[in-house]
Amino acid sequence: MAHRAEPPDGGWGWMVVLSAFFQSALVFGVLRSFGVFFVELVAAFEEQAARVSWIASIGIAVQQFGSPVGSALSTKYGPRPVVMAGGILAASGMLLASLATTLTHLYLSIGLLSGSGWALTFTPTLACLSRYFSRRRSLATGLALTGVGLSSFAFAPLFQWLVSLYAWRGALLLVSALSLHLVACGALLRPLSLMEDPVVGGPGAQLTSLLHHGPFLRYTVALTLINTGYFIPYVHLIAHLQDLDWDPLSAAFLVSVVAISDLVGRVASGWLGDAVPGPVARLLMLWTTLTGVSLALLPVAHTPTALMALAVAYGFTSGALTPVAFSVLPELVGTGRIYCGLGLVQMVESIGGLLGAPLSGYLRDVTGNYTASFVVAGSFLLAGSGILMTLPHFCSLVSTSKPQDRIREAVETKVSLSKEEPEED
Repeated sequence: MAHRAEPPDGGWGWMVVLSAFFQSALVFGVLRSFGVFFVELVAAFEEQAARVSWIASIGIAVQQFGSPVGSALSTKYGPRPVVMAGGILAASGMLLASLATTLTHLYLSIGLLSGSGWALTFTPTLACLSRYFSRRRSLATGLALTGVGLSSFAFAPLFQWLVSLYAWRGALLLVSALSLHLVACGALLRPLSLMEDPVVGGPGAQLTSLLHHGPFLRYTVALTLINTGYFIPYVHLIAHLQDLDWDPLSAAFLVSVVAISDLVGRVASGWLGDAVPGPVARLLMLWTTLTGVSLALLPVAHTPTALMALAVAYGFTSGALTPVAFSVLPELVGTGRIYCGLGLVQMVESIGGLLGAPLSGYLRDVTGNYTASFVVAGSFLLAGSGILMTLPHFCSLVSTSKPQDRIREAVETKVSLSKEEPEED
């Protein structure tokens, strides 16, 4: 374990960024491209859209709900063995899914087993990355999460091509082989010990303090609402386009356009998050609002040009909100509590991930189209944006002191006071 007084803002941290890049691709790139399998599974099992939607929703929910387990294990054993074990679980789930004969098998394999593997990989890696960076945290996070955009661009047409060649079972078998690379990503992680770690206490003390932290709780509620609508296009956009008589490859191409815009948005937002003065939460509110508006307008577009324009807008803004969402948390709770804080946030916002896609599928079954689904999804993001405006110092013109700075001051004060105490006779 490396020992540093403060985050090094570089060094081995860039290898952690590389690891997080590939992990975000192999976790959320697969989830975002699941719409390709969604259409195939509806036809193969002759089930309603709402029931098939539970596969991705359970996977997202388990990944987020199980994040505190990954965080606690990483605090005790370090992130490296935890992430490597998660990679084995994620690959095993996809392997078993290729043998499924009922939807229940897919709920258990992709939803539960692969979801558990994702829970042990994504959150510990992002928390480890946050501890390596301070001034350039938004940029580092943005670069790491570009793996989602690049993989979404590549995976959607790739999965469609694999399905056309090997059917959905053979395609899932190959996705299992891809997921096994998470083990190599975990091997790149090196835990870092910082000065403030002894001050914040163990997991129990951190959890107690976070549950009494008002801004942290409001931030968690906001992300839960955002998460409810965020993944809807990646599950149902292809099905919506096929309702408009688009062929599958053209629909997959539009998802790739969203992915390219997402990639550009993540890098631009990561740079702006470090360059623009003031709280990062303000940027997060801006991107969340624009994402919600573009989602709500999506059903209005029927021509290819209009759909392309809204796809670009949604991709850019939804990508832009992600790196700043992860950068706000260390500013609220400090890097010493980032493992526990990020795990708790992911667990609570899993409620949104669990309910979002099935609610969208249910509205499709009731109304016969996806208009209400996208409008409701956009409304959830706009509600989350409103709550973000209640965070501390939201209207400040300059950045305020961060929790890690206050903890550092507390450590220095404690040390100086101990030196000034007279020795007992």
